[in-house]
Amino acid sequence: MAIPISPLEKSKIKRSSSRAFQHAMVACFLLLASIPFTSIAQDIDLLLKGGHLIDPKNKIDEVMDVAIANRAIYKVGKNIPESEAKQVIDISGLYVTPGLVDMHVHVFHGTEPLSYIADGATSLPPDGFTFRAGVTTVVDAGSAGWRNFRLFKQQTIDRSQTRVLAFLNIVGTGMFGRFEEQDVSDMNPTMTAHMINRLFPELLVGIKSAHYWGDFTQVDLAVEAGKLAEVPVMVDFGEHQPPNSIEDLFMKHLRPGDIFTHTYSYGPANRETVVDEALQVKPFVFEAQKRGIIFDVGHGGGAFSFRQAIPALEQGFLPDVISSDLHKDSMNGAFKDMANLLSKFLTMGMSLYDVVERSTWRPSQVISRPDLGHLSEGAEADVAVFRLREGTFGFQDIRKTKIDGTHKLEAELTLRAGRVVWDLNGLSAVPWKTELEGQ
Repeated sequence: MAIPISPLEKSKIKRSSSRAFQHAMVACFLLLASIPFTSIAQDIDLLLKGGHLIDPKNKIDEVMDVAIANRAIYKVGKNIPESEAKQVIDISGLYVTPGLVDMHVHVFHGTEPLSYIADGATSLPPDGFTFRAGVTTVVDAGSAGWRNFRLFKQQTIDRSQTRVLAFLNIVGTGMFGRFEEQDVSDMNPTMTAHMINRLFPELLVGIKSAHYWGDFTQVDLAVEAGKLAEVPVMVDFGEHQPPNSIEDLFMKHLRPGDIFTHTYSYGPANRETVVDEALQVKPFVFEAQKRGIIFDVGHGGGAFSFRQAIPALEQGFLPDVISSDLHKDSMNGAFKDMANLLSKFLTMGMSLYDVVERSTWRPSQVISRPDLGHLSEGAEADVAVFRLREGTFGFQDIRKTKIDGTHKLEAELTLRAGRVVWDLNGLSAVPWKTELEGQ
């Protein structure tokens, strides 16, 4: 039987309960106030802690932490508290750079049996050869033309984690084969420009002229297309007999901002070189660089010689862009990968800052993609972490000559859009017993 409660007693009970509730709320508030706010609101998804950051766009060359949130750069600074991050990776003693931008590759990989590079076996699937060298963006150098670019996009670009951009070949069928590349009737500036401007302006960053046996016709048609599309032209200029004048190419046919690739190639039978037989840089080469011609390495399987590169660097003629010319025949030769190529230029006397600049921010400027090649706050978090190893290392050129060096870059960690896509030694992983302890 229920015991009756008077209205006065009910009021006392109500006030007592209310006071107890208020005391409990105050206690909770005081408890929460005693806990640092950052341990509750962990805004940072990943914190790269203690690495030496080289970010040429922002003129940074010192130890800095890099914080990533929502797949973008959240903050760059010194001593960012670990408590603000959900995951911390200690990279003390390592170098942090923007993800490398390789401006000359061939990645229109396919199974067309008659093709050389366009949809052929000589091209490579990008993801297998980029992240392991710190590369997050590649620019295909004319493997496809306007006729087959959509196949390239569907087959490779849309399926790759690597960001794939492209120079569109002035030849409609791209680099199908050497004979097809001589077909002037398939060099259509209007259709090439339409493909860039009307269909894929976000992917197509320039036009390629390559492997032409004749005069300047192919170059001039490529430049015409470049003017229509308002993009630069990259020229692979070296299969003419007798050799065409590179001075005329630089001063009469190309525009400031256009690109000469395979800069340090040595093939006197069909290609005029930038360094003469007395190992002197030709004076007009310096003038061309001042004029705004972009000199790209484009190492490749047959287009890089110490006989050209070392005298050029000693005389102050440095490349504007360091790129690979990645394809099946270069990766197993003297080139190997971008980390090895940057190490080669270190060994030839360039600074680490300079080689990073020429493989990140500088190529991004050349292709008018200022969103790439840097670690500014808000930029997509494409990041490379390198170990600069010390020891005895040998570096080769395509003529089977070598130089010895004492330092070599090795990609430890690569992030593409904030996600770890390459981790050589498990820096981002936890000891396996941690998993057992959490069960």
